[in-house]
Amino acid sequence: MDDLEGEIKALIIDALKLEDVQPSDIDSEEALFGTGLGLDSIDALELGVALRRRYGLKIETITDEIKAHFANVRSLAAFVHAQGQGNGSNAVA
Repeated sequence: MDDLEGEIKALIIDALKLEDVQPSDIDSEEALFGTGLGLDSIDALELGVALRRRYGLKIETITDEIKAHFANVRSLAAFVHAQGQGNGSNAVA
């Protein structure tokens, strides 16, 4: 799943236009929101859209369970993998 984590890190950087940040700068266990990477609610919306486009994820409503998936890169990768979209073959450009 390391490859998937790398893809998600690159997606975060690209979708949120994080200048001067490389995938290697983001720890997979680092919090994405608040402390850690310091993303906010607008970033969450943009990231959700990017994940839906890239992996075809279905995120209908924001629940506590969905929020937990967005805690860090590792939990996002597990979510994408569990949805069966983590192999890239089902990606939507």
